[in-house]
Amino acid sequence: MNSNPKISNSPDQIRLLSVDDHVLIREGIAALIANQKDMRLVAQASNGNEAIEQFRSHRPDVTLMDLQMPEMNGIDSLIAIRSEFPEARVIVLTTYAGDVLCKRAMQAGAQAYILKGNVRKDLLDTIRAVRAGKKFVHTEVAAELASHSADDALSEREIEVLSLIAAGNSNKLIADQLSISEDTVKGHVKRVLSKLGVNDRTHAVTVGLKRGIIEL
Repeated sequence: MNSNPKISNSPDQIRLLSVDDHVLIREGIAALIANQKDMRLVAQASNGNEAIEQFRSHRPDVTLMDLQMPEMNGIDSLIAIRSEFPEARVIVLTTYAGDVLCKRAMQAGAQAYILKGNVRKDLLDTIRAVRAGKKFVHTEVAAELASHSADDALSEREIEVLSLIAAGNSNKLIADQLSISEDTVKGHVKRVLSKLGVNDRTHAVTVGLKRGIIEL
């Protein structure tokens, strides 16, 4: 899906690709960019697979990438784009302020992480900063990162167990699905609660979702 706002094509303009599965979000971003003389929206995509295709076709200066999308999510798309085009500059634009999700995005190669609720305030300056080679993390997300910087991270198995808890599985069902003993599951659950600083499974799921450790 291509989008070409009626702006003169200048070599000094920042060429942008907008990736989001919500049409209204893309339209809002397009309208915001249309008023900027130094920017031009060259393409749009509604999922991670389309984002890769559009990036190959248009080689934008900066890509605006949503995280939660059908077919392929933003993290996987970001990894694929950066593996093929190491110089790609990507701004993650999301509703999720979770520190773990932000870490994953930045480790995957994102240059900036901003929240959709702050698009009008932060987006344009962030685009210009990223084009200039700078990095940016929204203050709310940065605070989350700082508050959990000393936390003991969950292991892959513990994340797997937490995801199965979130899906409503009992310890016995988790044990069956992972082909481990119920006692082993109980041990994992105990460590998950301890690492997340919570007292019960429900609170663990809530914290896991909020921080971006798991998805529903």
